[in-house]
This record gives sequence, structure tokens and C-alpha cells, in this order.
Amino acid sequence: MLRHLSIRDFVIVDQLELDFRAGFGTLTGETGAGKSILLDALSLALGGKAEAGVVRTGQARAEIVAEFDLPPDGVLRAWLDEQDLNHGEGAVLLRRVIESGGRSKAWLNGTPVVLAQMRAAGDLLADIHGQHAHHALLRTDAQLGLVDAHGGLTAQAAQVFGLYRAWSVLRRAREAAEEGASSTERERELLAWQVSELRELAFDADEWLGLNQEQTRLAHAASLLEGAAEVLDGLSDGEYAVVSHLERLLARVADMAQHDGQLTDVQELLSGASIQLDEALHAMRRYRDRLDLDPARLAEIDQRMQVITAMARKYRVPPQGLPDVLVDSASRLERLTRQSDPEALAREEAAARDVFMQAASLLSVERQRVAGALSVAVTEAMQSLAMGGSRFDISLRPAEEGCASGLETVEFLVTANASQPLRPLAKVASGGELSRIGLAIQVITSRNAATPTLIFDEVDVGIGGRVAEIVGRLLKQLGADRQVLCVTHLPQVAAQADWQWTISKETRDGQTLSRVQQMDEGERVEEIARMLGGVNITETTRSHAAEMLGLQP
Repeated sequence: MLRHLSIRDFVIVDQLELDFRAGFGTLTGETGAGKSILLDALSLALGGKAEAGVVRTGQARAEIVAEFDLPPDGVLRAWLDEQDLNHGEGAVLLRRVIESGGRSKAWLNGTPVVLAQMRAAGDLLADIHGQHAHHALLRTDAQLGLVDAHGGLTAQAAQVFGLYRAWSVLRRAREAAEEGASSTERERELLAWQVSELRELAFDADEWLGLNQEQTRLAHAASLLEGAAEVLDGLSDGEYAVVSHLERLLARVADMAQHDGQLTDVQELLSGASIQLDEALHAMRRYRDRLDLDPARLAEIDQRMQVITAMARKYRVPPQGLPDVLVDSASRLERLTRQSDPEALAREEAAARDVFMQAASLLSVERQRVAGALSVAVTEAMQSLAMGGSRFDISLRPAEEGCASGLETVEFLVTANASQPLRPLAKVASGGELSRIGLAIQVITSRNAATPTLIFDEVDVGIGGRVAEIVGRLLKQLGADRQVLCVTHLPQVAAQADWQWTISKETRDGQTLSRVQQMDEGERVEEIARMLGGVNITETTRSHAAEMLGLQP
């Protein structure tokens, strides 16, 4: 359940710390006092969409922190383990900060998370039913989603959707192959010729580097030989050879060092230089011996480079890019070859369809079971809401070839009179009836929900009197084994609550702020009386309020 909610600088709330209780609780107050603002803040903590306008005027950011008990069913605990998020000490702490510019950040148990993670955790902790939620019931997609959610079929429906999408992709590929067989074949032939040509070239990027190096060396072989001879002459072969001259100097310094030890360092330096010169001499001789004038090889390399360069110009890439062209062309050829075979694609499509139909058939069986039970339960709930003789039915209509949602579409049917036939909900329900039907559906589906906290935001709009009292009793029943929070303007609903808060506005330093007060028995009498009688509260009204709260003998 929701333990604590902390709100700072959110809309007209400057700072608010709220400790929640188990059971059924109501939030009441005059219109515009900010009752729904609290639920808006909680919605953000659960991963809802944030807007810049929610930050209180003049402040840089708004902050909402919600603390929940860790549910005992283990589903959220397993999800936290999967996401590598800390469990906390038996609690789940959700924190959301919204900047004045609209950007927001989220934390779960102190760890930064993306909004999708916060929303996933929020879905397992609380379920918010908005005051206009019943209007969504007019959409067939929402109706089917509600049936699946009530029956625990959401994951199964998502699997069927994925299988249908895979089947659709293959169906479109097969149709495209059949329609564009001739143009595809021309493209395939062109690619096959290109792949053959490039493979025959047998070229890779490393070869281009080696060819350039060898071509440069052979093209300058004569000048390189001349230079090598000149270096060797200077080192050892000429009249003033450096190696021989250095050896004489080294011998002279060695004699001198025998008489003066200070020359030992000079002797060692010259000795090292002599060794390096010998190594350079041998390396240059090896280079000269390997260096050949080979016009035939040079011509061969030039010819190879011309062929490669011409091919690169043809494909409009640098020579080093030709191997990539081959890889891309071969890949496209393989794909087109596969696509250009309608029979093979038809076999793949048929296999994908069979997998979809098998999964969708299993889903249909479950939907029929859930729809039947839900229809009966909602009918009973509607009749308890002063809709005697009414009936509710969920029609699952077969989709001939299947669709993204499975093998059927759904439509909610209703009649307010036993003598009248069932008709689509969107065509027969008045505003008040739609509110009651929507409330009946929400109450019934919430009974099966594993969510530990249920929140209703003025879902009782459009009803009153005896019906409102029944609604209050239904919500109280829901609160027997979970936490139920309800924003209401009806005294009959508020009087059924286990606890009650009132929300009011006050002006402080020229700013309008929202204030929340947890009420005791006497304060609840006054608030219920206000809700019953308006501004001028009489003793009769107070007596009626106390009677509704069960405080009078």
C-alpha cells in the first residue's frame, strides 16, 4: 500500500507530507481546492507524463516522493531483481523531479531509472481510475484491453500480436515478390554479374597498400641503387671511408686512455658509434643485394593497379572500398534471391500463420471464459446501482483471417431494460448510465487485480442519492483487502470511508496554496454536513451527517 507521499512546489502545493492508512479513504473538499492535484502528483511518481506547467510559479523544480510497501506477491520483487534494483527495507521509494523547463528525472530506491522503468514499477503498485475513464469504454480497443487485463491475458495477447506482425511481414514479402517478380529478377541478374566481376578481381584492401609500396620501390629502383652505392662508398669502400677512419680514431683514443683514465668515456662512445656504423653498413649491403631493376614486374604491378582503379571508378568508390561493395552486393543478392522465390516465401508465410493461429486459438478460448464471467459480474453490479432489469454482455466477434488482437474483435453490449435487445454501449448509454456502467466495470475488474492500491478520481460523477451510497459500499468492500483512495464530491461516498481528508485553499503572501487536513470524527461530521448542505450548515444537517457516519445511536 501507499505509505507516504511528499510533494514540493507542485502546481499550488508548496510543501506537503502525507501519511496514508490502509482500507478505504476519501479526499474531499470544495471544487478547485486541489483534490485531483494530489492524484496528479502521485501519477507522476508512478511514471506518468510530466509537463513544465506543473512546477509552482516562481520555483525551479517540483519534487514528488512516494513510498509504498513492497507487495508480498513477489512479482515486483522479481522485477526489481531482473532490473538490478535494490529492494529497500520492505519498501519501494519512487522519486520524481520535474524542472521548470519540462525535463524530469526519476529514481527508484535511490537508483536513477528511465521513465519506462518507473512506469513498470508503478503499474505493479497502484492503479488510477480517472474521472473520465468511462469514456474510454466506448473504444473497442480499450474494451478488449480491459477483458485481457481482467483475465490476466495481457502477456498472452502481446505474444499473439507479435506473431501476427511476423506473419504480416512475410505475407507482404510474398505479395511483393509476386507483384514485382520481373523487376526483381532484373535487379538480381545485375547484382549477380557485379558479384561475379568483383570476385574475379580477387582484391582486398591490404593488397592495394602492398601494390603501392612495391610500385614506388620498383619505379625508383635505379636511383635507389645509385644511392645505395654512394652510401656504401662513404661508409667503407671509398678513400675516405667513415668506418675505417673511425676505427683509426678509436685506436688512437684507446692509446691515450691508457695514460689518462678520463678518456675512457670518450673511448666507450666511439666504440658504440663504431658498432652502429658496422650494423648500418651490413644493413645497407643487404638492401642493395635485394634491390633489382625488374621492368617486367613493374609493368605487371602497373597493369594490376590500372584494373583496380578502373573498377573503383566504375563503382564510384576509392580502391579500398571495393571489398565493401562486394559484401553489400552479395548480401543484397542473397536477400533478393530469397525474396524472388514466391513459393519459398509462401511456405514461410504459411508456417508463420499456423503458429499465429495456434496461439490465437488458445487466447480465444480464454477470452470466451473471461468474457462470460465478466458479463455476469458487471450485470449484477449494474443492477445494484439502481439499474434494475439492465444487462451487460461482452460480444466477441470472429475476425475471419485474424487480426493483430487475435481471432476476434470485442464490443460491449448493454440494455437498460429487460424488454429491450442488447445494443452497443456507445449507442444506448446516457451520460449518467455510462458513469454507472463504467463504475460497475471498474469495481468488478479491480476485484481481480493484484495491484495493492486502487485510486478513483471522481468516478462517481453523474450519480447521487441511493446509488451514491451503494457506490460507497462497493468501494468500502474493495478496501477490505487492499488500499482504496477516492476523490469524491458525494457525502454518501465519503461517509462510507474508513478515514477522510479534506483539501482546501488558502492565500499566503499573495499566493494561493493547497492545504490538506486529516479529520477526526467531529471534523468529519462538519465536512459531510458541508457536502450535504452547502454554506449554511444547520443542526439538522449535522445530525444527518452524524447519522450517515454511524455516530448517533
